[in-house]
Amino acid sequence: MKQNLFDIQDHVVVITGGTGVLGRAIAKYLATEGAKVVILGRKREVGETIVADIIQDGGEAMFLETDVLDIAKVQQNCDDILARYGRIDALLNAAGGNMPGATIAPDKTFFDLDPAQFQTVLDLNLTGTVIPTQVFLRPMAEQGRGAIVNFSSMAAFRPMTRVCGYAAAKAGISNFTAYMATECAKKFGEGIRVNAIAPGFFITEQNRSLLTNPDGTYTQRGQDVIRQTPFGRMGEPEELCGTIHYLISEASRFVTGTVAVVDGGFNVFAM
Repeated sequence: MKQNLFDIQDHVVVITGGTGVLGRAIAKYLATEGAKVVILGRKREVGETIVADIIQDGGEAMFLETDVLDIAKVQQNCDDILARYGRIDALLNAAGGNMPGATIAPDKTFFDLDPAQFQTVLDLNLTGTVIPTQVFLRPMAEQGRGAIVNFSSMAAFRPMTRVCGYAAAKAGISNFTAYMATECAKKFGEGIRVNAIAPGFFITEQNRSLLTNPDGTYTQRGQDVIRQTPFGRMGEPEELCGTIHYLISEASRFVTGTVAVVDGGFNVFAM
């Protein structure tokens, strides 16, 4: 048995959506644990800044510009990574987002939903997980081992108000995770594991204005979240890192098809 089940030294870890608040924190943490981190995103300047920070702290990282809905672009990313490192050990599908037209505000009804923006949100979150999985799974299958971690959400567990499109997409990701866990194990062997993480509420650039006022106080929506969260606060991005570390390491080698909840108790609170 491996002495340190959590050892990820020299593991090549690819993170889509790696320039976001959560992706950045995870990338920096994994680099400190010895992983070779590949950040995929659309914001080159932000990505290169994150890489520079990691390198300055003694880690190893690279940034590649991508579009998770463009399979040719993602394939080129994969080829570039393999040319540099020769392998891919883990994929974190953290890319996603929301749009105003795919939400239903308190003063609106379902009839105000924009089907085009609803479809865009489904594509970005769900198809934007399927395409990188299809591309990066291939080298994992060829080497006989690898770990994929998708990003689900509390919205996949509970039919929350407002986030109609985002919730539908995240529920799809949870289902896709379960499907791929069986698909990979049956056809590529037990060395390929597919799991998901479901963060509770964390302040990101996407939800900051929804959850907080300009002065930093909570909006009504933010107060509702705090009231529903037994810990009584929002999560810190770094609090996702331990679960991610576990899911891509040998410590979880008999774990597949799960959705690991990191939410301060939000999902279990009843009254």
